[in-house]
This record gives sequence, C-alpha cells and structure tokens, in this order.
Amino acid sequence: MFNFDWLSGVSQETAKMIFLSLYGLIGVLVLLLPTEYVYEGIAKEDRHWYNNLKLWSICVLAILASIYYHF
Repeated sequence: MFNFDWLSGVSQETAKMIFLSLYGLIGVLVLLLPTEYVYEGIAKEDRHWYNNLKLWSICVLAILASIYYHF
C-alpha cells in the first residue's frame, strides 16, 4: 500500500501546476518523435495529415490538460 502522507503539504495549485507541466513535457517529447517513425509502415503516397499520430496525441493531451485545468 502506498503512503502519500508526505504529499499532504503540497497545495492544490502546486499539484495542478506539476501535472500541467508533466502534460507539457509529454507533449514536447511527442513532438520530438521523427515523422518517419510516426508514419512507419504507411506508403508515402498514402500518408495523410489525419494519419499523423503526433497530432492526435497532442489533441488528446490538450483535452486532458484543459479538463484538468478547469476542474
């Protein structure tokens, strides 16, 4: 069983900023992925913007971060 009593001194605003910065860090790491790695296995003529997994993951991260920020 985890004991998180050591986090009792962290304010809610500080915790929110920590998690939002983690979302930002994950977003930066996703953007650093090479495009060829993202489109691996798809022929160049079949590549479309909506097949780009980087765009989808950034959208999901933005939705999660906005929900977390507002609530």
